Amino acid sequence: MNQLLKVFIMLIVIALTIGLKPAESNVETQTTDQRVKDLVSKMTLEEKVGQMTQVTIQAVSKVQGTGKQQHQIDLAKLEEAIIKYNVGSILNVYDVAHSIEYWHQVITEIQDIAKKKTRLGIPVIYGIDAIHGANYTKGSTLFPQAINMAAAWNKDLAEKCGSITSYETRASGIPWNFYPVMDIGRQPLWSRLWETFGEDVYLASQIGSSYIKGAQGNDISDAAKVATCLKHYVGYSFPINGRDRTPAWISERMMREYFLPTFEAGVAAGAPTVMVNSSEVDGIPGHANYHLLTEVLRNELNFKGFVVSDWEDIARLHTRDRVASTPKEAVKIAVMAGVDMSMVPYNFSFYDLLLELVKEGSVPMWRIDEAVSRILTVKMQLGLFENPYPNKELINNFAKSEFTEANLTAARESIILSKNEDNILPLSKESKVLITGPTANQLSPLNGGWTITWQGNDESLYPQEKHTIAEAIQNKIGVKNALYSQGCSFTEEINVKETIEAAKNADVVILCLGEPPYCESPGNIDNLTLNNVQLNFAQKIAAAGKPVILVMIEGRPRVISSIVPDMKGIILGFLPGMEGGDALADVIFGDFNPSGKLPVTYPRNANGITLYDYKPIENFDVNTYNPQWPFGYGLSYTTFSYSNLKISSKEITENETLKVSVDVKNTGETSGQEVVQLYLCDLYGSVTRPDRQLKGFEKISLNPGEIKTVTFALNKDHFSFIGIDNKRITEPGDFVVMVGDKKEKFTLTESKN
Repeated sequence: MNQLLKVFIMLIVIALTIGLKPAESNVETQTTDQRVKDLVSKMTLEEKVGQMTQVTIQAVSKVQGTGKQQHQIDLAKLEEAIIKYNVGSILNVYDVAHSIEYWHQVITEIQDIAKKKTRLGIPVIYGIDAIHGANYTKGSTLFPQAINMAAAWNKDLAEKCGSITSYETRASGIPWNFYPVMDIGRQPLWSRLWETFGEDVYLASQIGSSYIKGAQGNDISDAAKVATCLKHYVGYSFPINGRDRTPAWISERMMREYFLPTFEAGVAAGAPTVMVNSSEVDGIPGHANYHLLTEVLRNELNFKGFVVSDWEDIARLHTRDRVASTPKEAVKIAVMAGVDMSMVPYNFSFYDLLLELVKEGSVPMWRIDEAVSRILTVKMQLGLFENPYPNKELINNFAKSEFTEANLTAARESIILSKNEDNILPLSKESKVLITGPTANQLSPLNGGWTITWQGNDESLYPQEKHTIAEAIQNKIGVKNALYSQGCSFTEEINVKETIEAAKNADVVILCLGEPPYCESPGNIDNLTLNNVQLNFAQKIAAAGKPVILVMIEGRPRVISSIVPDMKGIILGFLPGMEGGDALADVIFGDFNPSGKLPVTYPRNANGITLYDYKPIENFDVNTYNPQWPFGYGLSYTTFSYSNLKISSKEITENETLKVSVDVKNTGETSGQEVVQLYLCDLYGSVTRPDRQLKGFEKISLNPGEIKTVTFALNKDHFSFIGIDNKRITEPGDFVVMVGDKKEKFTLTESKN
């Protein structure tokens, strides 16, 4: 009997094992597509529309955030949002940056309700603008802004910035970052220029793709990675009058040549979400543009993720743009154009209106299922269904010293030396200096907008342990040798006479001018020229008779041509971030050799806005490309020479690769980094071709006397352009390749069958 009992028990175990294994295996091997399809089949219409709804944290809060961190979630409102309205996403910060512990509490409260109190337990995806680090988490590593990351011309640094930002954002419990900005910065007046990677298609594509690679790695479900969001698709960055959220007029050819390629690169790099242009192109608001959102983004660029609206912009199709006669029609237009998720953000109007539209048949169910499937796919890819909660172990390495060092390196490499008359720089550490100007002794101008607060302009909230330019210089050479006197603010004189007297007693003056922090529409200006208060102050300081080193801290290239001749040295700092003060001091006193290069053309005159990749007619007859400093420009404390430019063939077919090599030598006495830039000119085309376009770059380090050979490979993609029929083509003909001061000509022929 015992033996029979044993056999019987064994058979039961085998049967149970066989019965269980297929189910377990199914869970493990089931693809994301299958999981999404199964889940969508179980969802009610209300649950689906809820997933398409995104509200701001303000909509579920009861106490406003302050510097004292008194913000609190209203649990009743939060439950209403998630349980009653099935909200699938929450975003933003209430007022100011908060502690990482605060974020853990908030995210946990949100996910507890979603996972434990809803029928299907679908997690919420939380999104934030972590555009130069986890800028809404206190104590995070705040990198140089995008314009500076482009000025460093260093793909490895961009990747590292993306990786660290993702680590600290995910450490905060937030898996979705509304970044990078892949808009291309070709309108210098625009208040968001500094959020871009510059004016060039190739540079912006390379730096942006590198950032995405660092931010996402190979698997966004990794505990230290996030989902990125390409913004703002597309053409937002080219307002004709320079003011934020105003119309762009971009032809189909221009759109495809300059504005779409950066987004195409971002899609190819794996970004799973896209945010829509808040404005309009050629009279069609971004959120109503079926051609761009569906025909181009989906069908041509092969984007598989989901599209989220920008702040309140679906409602604005009715209230502002007047392309929809009612709020309900606005929702229909946006959803059918291709918007999958609405950043409503304060209420549930989108939810209510979309439900009505589906029930009455105005929006088909297939479109709802399509949008919801895309959203759920990203949530699954992030691993939120398995664990939507903050990973507390990540706190251990939050803002660690290694991250700070990487930040300092990025800031150093982003700084551009644009004038160095008589090699006045670097200064001796024995020099007696006067530091003055409105950007000299504040942290906020170094960081710009999206820093601790939306506008980044509350200096009282900045970490006191970080150094302003004045503090960094005083730390470098001693307080006795580094006197600070404000001189003027951004808009008015403060103690000019006192400052001028102090200048007379110094060996050199370090004059720090520029812009206060700003973001979006509050940063609109009517004149690119720096204001008279600062320009007049600069002239008065120069008249004191001592050498002046000008440091410009700014989000866009403000015109300073009237004072350039009076400055012995000029450093363009743009927005170098939280370590910017120390980085600038390192450059000024020679502890770091500057290597930054301009990612934008720096205009000489307010209306002299000609970009580097100008057409031949823009540099013909009386027309000239005559900027203050050209794209790609930047000096060093050493010198470099180029020689032996070689190409693999004088003639190739469009399907062959042209190999280009050049020798670069450090001909000075100081070690330094050089950005080797390769430009291409298509001499003749059926559509006018720019005089030059960047097609390759490599940043190298060279010791004095050292020579390195840099190689590039050019292929069909580099030779192509948008033709007469608005399609990308290559044409046989003559090309010129340019590296440094060297040129070589070659001919492209048709492919041989």
